[in-house]
Amino acid sequence: MRILLAGSTGVIGRRLEPLLTAQGHEVIGLARNGPVAVDVLDGDAVAAAVRDARPDVVMHQLTNLSTGDFAANSRLRRVGTRNLVDAALAAGVRRIVAQSIAWAYASGDEPATEKTPLDLGAAEPRQTTVGGVAALESAVREAPEWVVLRYGTLYGPATWYARDGMMAQFAAAGRVAADADVSSLLHIDDAVAAAVAALEWPPGVVNVCDDEPAAASQWVPAFCAAAGVAAPAVTGGERHGWARGASNHHARTQLGWIPTYPTWRKGFATL
Repeated sequence: MRILLAGSTGVIGRRLEPLLTAQGHEVIGLARNGPVAVDVLDGDAVAAAVRDARPDVVMHQLTNLSTGDFAANSRLRRVGTRNLVDAALAAGVRRIVAQSIAWAYASGDEPATEKTPLDLGAAEPRQTTVGGVAALESAVREAPEWVVLRYGTLYGPATWYARDGMMAQFAAAGRVAADADVSSLLHIDDAVAAAVAALEWPPGVVNVCDDEPAAASQWVPAFCAAAGVAAPAVTGGERHGWARGASNHHARTQLGWIPTYPTWRKGFATL
């Protein structure tokens, strides 16, 4: 297949492109500083790039998180995704696979499933993130065939949660909480493997995360130990209702996706 990989220079894109090529796919990399250099906020430029690429599939792995600017990332999800989907549909592309997140769900007591609604009524600053996710997913659903990958919190080489990553630096400065909020984590290699597999998955939303949602009071000290920095003090209190983690039951049982690192405990040992 001819695959337009939007976000080819990102953390996932850099690892994804060689895997796709090894499987015999022809990959056209699109990014601000990529082989096809395009600002995805420029609709005309995106339309021309997709038209010229003539892809069978568009793989959307675009983010704008290098500086931690969540508003900029949300704008990319809204505007950039809209431009990319419009261009894909105009070019006759049937399948779009897109990156989303697994922590935009509404409050609840158990790990969220794909049927759990998004937290559309969230207050700011969370509303900026959730609104961007909702806009991205709504646009992607317009494709005849679409898969939305709701990734857990990524860790591993070149992510924020790497030994030399941003969150290790924040932890060393005492700026990471070890509290009751629950997260689902995901090794970067498992995120990439899921994107490859999604080329053949039926349309729908898929939680892509490991098997063990955990409170920050559990996983943050383990991450800090793996990163070689001092762990923060464990704090008590109630968790935020939306900080519930996500279930990968659908991906495992219905799609046959098995993470190489089924728990952050195993994955952190590789940092």
